[in-house]
Amino acid sequence: MEKKGCCGGEIASEAVEDAAVAAGPPPFSVAAVLPAGGSGERMGGGTPKQFCALLGRPLISYTLQAIERISWISDIVVVVSPENIEIMKTVIKKYGHKRTTVIEGGTTRHRSIFNGLEIFVENKFLSSLLKKPEVVIIHDAVRPFVEEDILFKVVMAAKEHGAAGAIRPLVSTVIASSTDGCLDHSLDRAKYRASEMPQAFLFDIIHQAYHQCSDYDLDYGTECLHLALKYRKTTAKLIEGPPDLWKVTYKRDLYAAESLIKDTLSQQVCVITDLKKDAVQVGFLLHEALKNHVKLVKGLSVSLCKNDHPLQNTLLGQCCNFICVNDTVSDFKETREIVEILETINASVLYSVVLISVHVDIFANTSVSSEMQSLVHFAKEVKKKNILLYGLVIRYQKDNLKLQEAMDSAAALITALIKDRNPALIGQLLIA
Repeated sequence: MEKKGCCGGEIASEAVEDAAVAAGPPPFSVAAVLPAGGSGERMGGGTPKQFCALLGRPLISYTLQAIERISWISDIVVVVSPENIEIMKTVIKKYGHKRTTVIEGGTTRHRSIFNGLEIFVENKFLSSLLKKPEVVIIHDAVRPFVEEDILFKVVMAAKEHGAAGAIRPLVSTVIASSTDGCLDHSLDRAKYRASEMPQAFLFDIIHQAYHQCSDYDLDYGTECLHLALKYRKTTAKLIEGPPDLWKVTYKRDLYAAESLIKDTLSQQVCVITDLKKDAVQVGFLLHEALKNHVKLVKGLSVSLCKNDHPLQNTLLGQCCNFICVNDTVSDFKETREIVEILETINASVLYSVVLISVHVDIFANTSVSSEMQSLVHFAKEVKKKNILLYGLVIRYQKDNLKLQEAMDSAAALITALIKDRNPALIGQLLIA
């Protein structure tokens, strides 16, 4: 599985435990088509929802990342409206998306999907054809939390049945109103399901269905599974999907998606110290205190330098949150070296990296005013590289009780900074 930058694939679950997925990739070719031509009318504002920023990065980039991390999907076709072609190309280049092709969409959702399928069989859109897959996935560009597990299940079901799609239980009862606006009847919720994405098809079945369907279906239809049934007599296999298949539709969904991304990114923290006695002890105590706040904590007690061995760089490239314990209040050496390594391995391309520079104040009375200016200046520099730098001074006292209180306070502050990821607070020097 290819990874680029920090947490590549964290949003879409690093480990897939499903037994079917563990058995290996599908023994046939698979590609994906992502319709992304929506105007975002329900979102409000002038930016289509697929290009709205989450933590400074377009929503569609998260969806692409979730699909690109799956090595057995050979090609990804993104279909966008003509006015957004260049924007989409910029997103692909900036965030290093691979195996992704952008083409122009149609006037409706179905016409856009049709264009996305046509690229595999006609030399209509590009100078060279993509290889026609045996199974094609259709997935919304604004469903960024899709996991390999459900993709594998719908692909395998499509291979067997010709078509398959994810479903979820209805959360509300569906009712019909009469012409005068009163209740006419309601449906038995237990008998119905909500159709979700992803969906998958034998390529020839869905491609032929689009060729045969009416202009009315192309202009007003929304359900791909229905086209396969109506025009190719293919009954889709329905697969119960996980709760995180929801679609970003309204502005409130953006806030929910960003909160979920922040929560996922905040679960792993790497504590780094040099080999000096006081720094090592503080690093160890912080490591232990943070276990009460986050799920995963890595410790790395080494003296860093930008030319260190590859294992260290790999460690740094797999995390989005770092705590660097410096020996004194005035020492930024270790912090600067971490920044250099993060820049070298391009760790902040996909996600902002939180770096908290922890300084040990042994005498508990050192003035930090001059160090504050240095930190603010450095934080502004690295913010341009998508690294969010904050400072924390720990009053190091030999009294074990007071030291533990300081560690607990520091752990709470660190957790808040990591979870909030607020660029407005960079350069702040907090005291625990």
